[in-house]
Amino acid sequence: MPCRVREAEHEVDDEIPPFAPEYRGLPFAGEAAGALLDAEGRIVGWTRAAEELLSLPADRACGRHIGDLLKDPDTRRVPSPDEWPEAWSGVSVVLTGTGEELRVDFQVLPLTDAGACAGASRYFVLAAPEGTAARWRQDQAFTTELFLQDRLGLAVFDLDLRLVRTNTHLLPYTGLAPDLRGLRLMDFLYAEDAASIERQLREVLRTGLPLVRAEETVRTLQEPGGGAVMTISAFRLQAPDGQVFGVTALFTDVTELRRTSERLSVLHRVTAAVGGSLSVVGTAEDLAAALVPAVGDLAVVEIAEEVFTGEEPTPGPDGSMPLRRTAVAGHRTAEPPLDHIVLARPDAPAQPADPLTSMTVALRARGSVLGRMTVHRDAGKPPYEAADLHLLHEIAGHAALALDNARRYTREHRASVGLQRSLLPPSEAENVAVTTAGVYLPADTGTGVGGDWFDVIPLSSARVALVAGDVVGHGLAATAMMGRLRTAVRTLADLDLEPDELLVHLDDLVSQLGVETDGSDESDDATGPARPRTDPIGATCLYAIYDPVSRRLVMASAGHPPPAVAAPDGTVSFIPLNPGPPLGVSGLPFEIAEVDVEPGSILALYTDGLIESRERDVDEGMADLARRLAAPGVFDAPLRRLGREIVAARPADHLTDDITLLLARTRAVPSYDHVVWPVAADPAAVAEVRGAAARQLDDWGLAELAFTTELVLSELVTNAIRYAGGPVEVRLIRAGRLVCEVSDPSATQPRMRRALLTDEGGRGLYLVAQLTTRWGCRYTRYGKTIWAEQEFPDGADASR
Repeated sequence: MPCRVREAEHEVDDEIPPFAPEYRGLPFAGEAAGALLDAEGRIVGWTRAAEELLSLPADRACGRHIGDLLKDPDTRRVPSPDEWPEAWSGVSVVLTGTGEELRVDFQVLPLTDAGACAGASRYFVLAAPEGTAARWRQDQAFTTELFLQDRLGLAVFDLDLRLVRTNTHLLPYTGLAPDLRGLRLMDFLYAEDAASIERQLREVLRTGLPLVRAEETVRTLQEPGGGAVMTISAFRLQAPDGQVFGVTALFTDVTELRRTSERLSVLHRVTAAVGGSLSVVGTAEDLAAALVPAVGDLAVVEIAEEVFTGEEPTPGPDGSMPLRRTAVAGHRTAEPPLDHIVLARPDAPAQPADPLTSMTVALRARGSVLGRMTVHRDAGKPPYEAADLHLLHEIAGHAALALDNARRYTREHRASVGLQRSLLPPSEAENVAVTTAGVYLPADTGTGVGGDWFDVIPLSSARVALVAGDVVGHGLAATAMMGRLRTAVRTLADLDLEPDELLVHLDDLVSQLGVETDGSDESDDATGPARPRTDPIGATCLYAIYDPVSRRLVMASAGHPPPAVAAPDGTVSFIPLNPGPPLGVSGLPFEIAEVDVEPGSILALYTDGLIESRERDVDEGMADLARRLAAPGVFDAPLRRLGREIVAARPADHLTDDITLLLARTRAVPSYDHVVWPVAADPAAVAEVRGAAARQLDDWGLAELAFTTELVLSELVTNAIRYAGGPVEVRLIRAGRLVCEVSDPSATQPRMRRALLTDEGGRGLYLVAQLTTRWGCRYTRYGKTIWAEQEFPDGADASR
């Protein structure tokens, strides 16, 4: 049994369907009912289709008058032959064999016997249900109009894929013959193009599955060029009996649509390519690379000199400005070096050898010309069109915005880096208490700024404050907040506060800044929109004081990790510390932690970026830091190199937070460089203190300071005995300078004032201030300590 396509089940048999050599049947003859009438209107012939349509067998129909089948009595009369027109058609209601009424479209065709020229002797009647006839007319009108369309190519092929019928616009090319009937596609198309189309049409013939919008490039032999892009849809043609006799294909020219889509795709790719860099040079290189080969075979990008420093370019009086050839992509053989400087009007097109193969447009953003870009196509390529120039202008607009963002970023980056450097202390420092080295690595290595910081603050009596802080967030806002906190810490440190008390004041400051931030969301202009502040207001801080005389480290933490201590014997430990809440969170008190530190130990203060990451938790990070501090040769290495090696172990491209590391190697003031004397609460003891001080200074080789020191101690001890009572303690320290300390149990703040001529007192602290380098007062857990410092005289032993 020959195969056939079962459309309802979408099945295709393995064998090829029967191809009729030539289908000769009329399209609707098999579906229309037919009757043959004699001259009087009696039925003398009846088709099978008529039997089925009217449910009336031929033996019952033949011999009856045609009017007997009509419902309307007025239509039952059959006109005389003279009254019949050449063709008569209309709509009528007939009665079927079952008595039902059926509305039909009919046509009466007069038949003339041979030699009977006077008129017709018989009539042939065709009829079909009214709806079926209407569908036939619609099909005929659709086919006719389809072949008249000028925007849609329509072709009917036979089984050999020869053209049977086409409309006048099969292909949008000139030079084609007006009548293509009988030709194969290969007779007027490129062989490879024709073969590709025919291969798909044969598949439609074989399977019966339609072809839907397959894209092909079509080039004619007379006018090859770049060809046209056509979408081809095709379906198989079958006779009513199922025989296949051809295929119909519809050709739609989508060349401009394809080119438009390609241009949009190029615009999207170039826009995405130039938006990923905040570097002026990087943006130019990304732009040039994205233009080749999508827009041209060669792309050159030239940028104004001022853009590289973040400034806005300013053209000269004649409109020219210096341009630097920044990036070249494609053929470079004839191009000058990238640092070549040219003077040109960047908003004017270049003068190419062939204006159809080169285009130059200005890179303009926010009213300023930043440079220009040029693209060029090699010989043999299609010339540029107006749409290509429009595309290049679109690309230039997006690229110029990205370039201007890079320029503005460069300017802000320079300002940010300058601010960052001005806010951080020197990376290395040395004093009588410690030798320090700090390392700072921002998570945003592109901007180079962040909110982590460290500080080393000299305090009174040879002590030193070591500070590490971490501000929430990154960028310039975090840097500004860091500057505020660092200034506040230095100011509070100058008051000689205990670590816990200093953090309480710092916590109040951060809380006030947070209130100011919440209240500053309103616009500066009453009519303008609100501009929310984005400054970070959260921070952690560790404040530690090291005293080289007592060799004691006292500290407090506001949400900051504990410092590590590497002892000279190679052991590493983390100071047991109970950190309080971060600054600005709760206002709770902070706890003090104290440890004794051996001279030569290495203290490590850090931020959590050093010990915490996505790849490891805090415990693993602290263990890794301890291993590195316990490694052989740590105490022989310079602190700066050691700090860099520890930080370098964290890859910069995986950082999620800034890293700050402060290393401090501790020193100690030997016992022979400091003395302590208890003083009775008796004015007569002042003389004993002066004598003991003079003798001690003579032993230290500082006899030149004896007179000044005696005056200072006399004033301070006298005031302590007079206003505070006992016990009073005097301490002298030789550590880089001479320090005199007088401690008493009073919490009253001493105040220096200028005494009048009639006043009997009030000149003591004024005299102390004039005789010493600096002086001050700090509160302790047992009262207060007034201290004064003097520089060593020239030639004295100032090695300590």
